[in-house]
Amino acid sequence: MPQAGLLLQVDGSRHDWLQGRGPRMTLVGGIDDASGTVTGATFREQEDAAGYLEILRDTARRHGVPAAVYRDRHTIFETSDRALTLEEQLADVRLPTQVGHALDELGIVSIAAHSPQAKGRIERLWGTFQDRLVTELRLAQAKDREAANRVLAAFLPRFNRRFTVAPLDPTPAWRPAHGRAALERICCLKYRRVVANDHTVRAGASILQLPARADHRSYAGTRVELQLRLDGRMVVWDGQRELLAVTAPADAIQLRALGSARATLGSRAPSRAGYKPAANHPWRHAPIGRQPPKGTESVSR
Repeated sequence: MPQAGLLLQVDGSRHDWLQGRGPRMTLVGGIDDASGTVTGATFREQEDAAGYLEILRDTARRHGVPAAVYRDRHTIFETSDRALTLEEQLADVRLPTQVGHALDELGIVSIAAHSPQAKGRIERLWGTFQDRLVTELRLAQAKDREAANRVLAAFLPRFNRRFTVAPLDPTPAWRPAHGRAALERICCLKYRRVVANDHTVRAGASILQLPARADHRSYAGTRVELQLRLDGRMVVWDGQRELLAVTAPADAIQLRALGSARATLGSRAPSRAGYKPAANHPWRHAPIGRQPPKGTESVSR
């Protein structure tokens, strides 16, 4: 691309980055196609949605929002090979993944590559990092993910100063980033929830108690969004404001129990759930071939 910010290549590289001193990790990163600037990178235990959301957030903060991302066909980005859920059939739309939802909110076009060779710039970057960055990690005696990320944070500015090239067009195409609070709200994991009658929201193995409303109205039946923020908080969001914010549990098993990788259909204002069909609604009648319960009449077909 001729301008910085027109295309961001993103990918993950699974490698023995610590050379046996610690666990194998995946380095998730993004590189600008025009200039070769590494806009963000982070070590993760595995290639996951949280890693890509962190890259998007850091890129938007430091440079701006790119026009498009170029990525592989990992299920982190798309789920086109699975059957539609009942909710998706009713809405006549396929729910995006967590990363796909964030890309939509940021207005970023998502382009799938058809082969690793198509993402040549970032594939070459991994080859370079598996030489230069591995040496930096060995010299710093990094033995875990936290130490590796500290070494990476110091390494990236030096790497970019040395290897960034001038784009063909010097006018950058980065779009203005959203505010810090908005980025935290967009670049996070989101799960649909309905507030229980006792004003609680289930978060995996945890139960979150919502505070009483100032107007003394009930939250029961309200659809909310449970957000797992990158800063380690769990936030209950009603579409307009935070109803509750607590520290997320450190236990990975509890976090995995939150739900699937699919995101919500979008941020919506609070609404009441629990539609109840009328007594004479067709859904309440027996299927063809069965006798309806006494006191009811079958629907003529």
